[in-house]
Amino acid sequence: MEQSLRGTTALVTGAAGGIGAAVVRTLAERGAAVAAVDRDEAALKPRVAALVLDGLNVEAFPCDVTDATQVAATVDEAERRLGPLDHLVNAAGVLRLGPVRTFSDEDWAATFAVNATGVFQVSRAVVDRMIPRGRGAIVTVASNAAATPRSEMAAYAASKAAATMFTKSLGLEVAQYGIRCNLVAPGSTDTPMLSSMWHDESGPRGTIEGRPDAFRVGIPLGKLALPTDVAAAVLFLLSDQAAHITLHDLTVDGGASLGA
Repeated sequence: MEQSLRGTTALVTGAAGGIGAAVVRTLAERGAAVAAVDRDEAALKPRVAALVLDGLNVEAFPCDVTDATQVAATVDEAERRLGPLDHLVNAAGVLRLGPVRTFSDEDWAATFAVNATGVFQVSRAVVDRMIPRGRGAIVTVASNAAATPRSEMAAYAASKAAATMFTKSLGLEVAQYGIRCNLVAPGSTDTPMLSSMWHDESGPRGTIEGRPDAFRVGIPLGKLALPTDVAAAVLFLLSDQAAHITLHDLTVDGGASLGA
């Protein structure tokens, strides 16, 4: 069965990044009108322009998800320009690395501002529009780190765990209105965020094979995920094929978290 989103409207945050950009293209190729949201306007607009040249219905909406006023204005503008939102994908995220003892207050706050508070603010604004219409589907892109401890990633793991439980709790509240809330939890995915963790050309091999010194299991499937792998999981959870699925956390990590 083809997962068609024809006639629907979606808002995707983090749309200029690796996974977010893949989600935007995947949803648009299935017929959705997509509001592509990212605070990096310089990166966002060329990506959207390329999609428009491919004949896809995508519009750029520069917005900082940590700013509640910007979020409210962006959701309002997206609905005015594209129509009522049927889907939301929270894909915006940041990664700040470092051991807890030396981790700065600024890095901690910035991590939670995007990865947790941003999910809260965008979801709140969108679900407020969905409830009167009695329909909608939300997917938050979390991480397998939300359930698997990672050294030097305490802030990231904690923020993704917060986003995970927020999304599931929201799903309980809005199920009565026919709105579904699910999560996709990627592992190591071939994006600039992942490559920022590598120090030399051995980085990809180390990620796939694992690092015992950091208590990291490798990837049983023997390869990194592609952004399109994650986007395909998001598409499924938004589609009618997942019509009876909510509060679910779908891990896409090649077995790296051993099914945890």
